[in-house]
Amino acid sequence: MSENFNNLAGREQGLKRDLTSGQLTMIAIGGAIGTGLFLGSGLAIGLAGPSVVLSYGIGAFIALLLMGCLAEMTVAHPTPGSFGTWAEFYVHPMAGFLVRYSYWSAIVLAVGTEVTAIAVYMARWFPGVPGWIWIVGFSGILIAVNLLGVGVFGAVEYAFAALKVGAIIIFIVTGARLLFDIGPVHYTAHGGVFPHGVWGMWVAVIVSIFSYLSIEMIAVAAGEAADPKTAITKAFRSCVARLAVFYLLTLALIVGMAPWTTAGKGESPFVTVMARTHIPFAADIVNLVILAAALSAMNSQLYISTRMMFSLARAGQAPKSLGVLNRRGTPASALAVSTAGIAVAVLVNALAPDTSFTVMMAIAMFGAIFTWTMIFVTHLFFRRRHKGEHLAFRMWGYPYATLAGAFLMTAIVLTTAFTTEFRMTLAYGIPFLLVLVAVWRVRFQR
Repeated sequence: MSENFNNLAGREQGLKRDLTSGQLTMIAIGGAIGTGLFLGSGLAIGLAGPSVVLSYGIGAFIALLLMGCLAEMTVAHPTPGSFGTWAEFYVHPMAGFLVRYSYWSAIVLAVGTEVTAIAVYMARWFPGVPGWIWIVGFSGILIAVNLLGVGVFGAVEYAFAALKVGAIIIFIVTGARLLFDIGPVHYTAHGGVFPHGVWGMWVAVIVSIFSYLSIEMIAVAAGEAADPKTAITKAFRSCVARLAVFYLLTLALIVGMAPWTTAGKGESPFVTVMARTHIPFAADIVNLVILAAALSAMNSQLYISTRMMFSLARAGQAPKSLGVLNRRGTPASALAVSTAGIAVAVLVNALAPDTSFTVMMAIAMFGAIFTWTMIFVTHLFFRRRHKGEHLAFRMWGYPYATLAGAFLMTAIVLTTAFTTEFRMTLAYGIPFLLVLVAVWRVRFQR
């Protein structure tokens, strides 16, 4: 069985294994600590109020289950195609096709959300400058970084992620001190802990999934890790725990330091809260940090979408030119195609600057939810094929943990149909999936 999979994964050879275990962990953390936390959390707080902490706790639980499945399969099969290649081998070739393209579209559109957020952050300092100018300018810089090779990318992303982690720790310490002076009044005022009921709390879980999106990139990046088994094991043990602590603590502080009704009105809730502290330049410093955070997440997402398109090309499911590597070992043509989300962001920002971030997030959500659901499904097939075999890393709680993850993701995608904010998710996602199925049946089924 392993030999058969190795034949499948062999078509993705050629990428350089230059990433260390520390860089791999920071790539996962850096990708997940981005706009979903720093800007998207404002939408989540508006939906759930103080119960947003519970919303993100549920999201963290799902992310933990997902990382367990990913770690087990990645240690067994480290390859750039990761969950796309696994779905192809263990479930069905069409499943691999659908997962790769759905995930690629989700990450490409997530790049658009990050760069849209950059325009929001820059508007604090330059309100008269059109947002698309910042989108184009910062995008050019990060495209250049990704062209320089995986070693440069890893070093830049490590620095970005370290900056974000340090800033969040400072925010937690400062916020805890201020909350001690204020007291817990804001947790129960303004409608209580559940101002929009349990439904509002549950809808905010959708935003939390978008916020945690990109932790799965650790499985894709493992294909370019120097020691995949060690790197994945270490990253799994530290990544989810750190993310859960960072997200839950920061959100608990945000809704405790200021009324939840004022968080994130036209800017990051982090900036709103720090502005209320009246600490000189605090809001501007935080705005600068979250700008770096958006650049970091965008950098990671460009990298990961490029590798997924590279995998599609090597599988014969995209033009062969997209699977060609330049002299630095980078799939430059796949990178060029994966900048499509930037173009969409420019268009949406120009047409609807006030709602562009929410629109981009809603359409990006379908591919993310579909991919996470299929990872759980693939893990069920993976375990069934490896029943009784020794695995170097085993997820706890199988099969109940895997089934719980699949059930929760299915519930989330159904919830999007009943919300105003995410109605575009299925409106975009279902036709997109039907087109992919039609293309597969006409072009690739034989």
